[in-house]
Amino acid sequence: MSADVLIVGAGLIGLATGYEFSRAGYQVLILDRGLVGQESSWAGGGILFPLMPWDYAEPVNILAEYSLSLYHNWTEQLFAEGGVDPELIQSGLVHLFPYDMHSALSWINQRGMRCEIVNPQEIVSDLLSETEALWFPDVYQVRNPRLTQSLKTVLEKRGVQIVERVDVTGLIARNSRIIALETSSGQYKAGSYVITGGAWSQSILGAYALNLSIRPVRGQMLLFKDRPSRLKQIIYHQGTYIIPRKDGHVLTGSTLEEVGFDKNPTSDARENLFHRATDLLPWLRDSEFVQQWAGLRPGSPQSIPVIDRHPLLSNLYVNTGHFRYGVTMAPGSAKLLVSRFLDQEAAISLKPYVWPHQLDGF
Repeated sequence: MSADVLIVGAGLIGLATGYEFSRAGYQVLILDRGLVGQESSWAGGGILFPLMPWDYAEPVNILAEYSLSLYHNWTEQLFAEGGVDPELIQSGLVHLFPYDMHSALSWINQRGMRCEIVNPQEIVSDLLSETEALWFPDVYQVRNPRLTQSLKTVLEKRGVQIVERVDVTGLIARNSRIIALETSSGQYKAGSYVITGGAWSQSILGAYALNLSIRPVRGQMLLFKDRPSRLKQIIYHQGTYIIPRKDGHVLTGSTLEEVGFDKNPTSDARENLFHRATDLLPWLRDSEFVQQWAGLRPGSPQSIPVIDRHPLLSNLYVNTGHFRYGVTMAPGSAKLLVSRFLDQEAAISLKPYVWPHQLDGF
């Protein structure tokens, strides 16, 4: 089976990348070791805003802001093409103290962003908090499993081949090019290859990972069900976020755990997340507890993704390492990768997202 572009990884980054290549007229094939969008793309919360963005390196915020500028048109187009609503909603975000006031206000003022310092009960009347809060009214969320399904539906309508449960076991290179992928289902060939394997990207690349550093970071989540519209705003406090869905589901998360590729949820995390959420919103104790799960984020140095061509293999590209913001950065990262592929000027500078330069020892 061959294509113009073969993408390894069918999470949101891979699907969005496939969509951009399809729009550019390329025949696209996407492989995934599991099922479409069932890793961190499914496991996350879908907040379209970096949490405590003033603490991140500037390239993270620049890419997030660029990608967010695309989101309305992107999701509208996907809905129109595929008929699946990604549920892009303007929820606003209540960011409870503590935070670095000076850094936060400086960051907000530099961007001219709408934000107020408020008593949080003015926004969420039943929120138990005696601290002040930053209120960001323009923060959106998307329902990431619906977004995944929307992209999958559109790609299939466009003739993009998506093959699940195929494990890439090796890259075959000759004359500074990849000529095929060895997989659990035989060889796959294409003109060019893109690795969008999230936390698994480094292991997929194997010896060709060079000094790329992508590691799994486990995050655990809880899901509740209450009546629709009881909570409308996203709440963030000291690493805990609470996200309301349109149908009354409420997510809370998340942990940050360096435990390798272990995706097993733990009772300690469940108890901790439950107490952190119900201390803020006591009525969650009486809501239906639905589920606990864990996912593996692709951690990277300074949380800056790599969106670039391989330094030694001319037809191999990567779009990976988005850490907590793969959902937020998906449309922007896909456009940047295709710009890099076509050697075209991108909407923002590609320099912060190039492959790490030190190649000693290869």
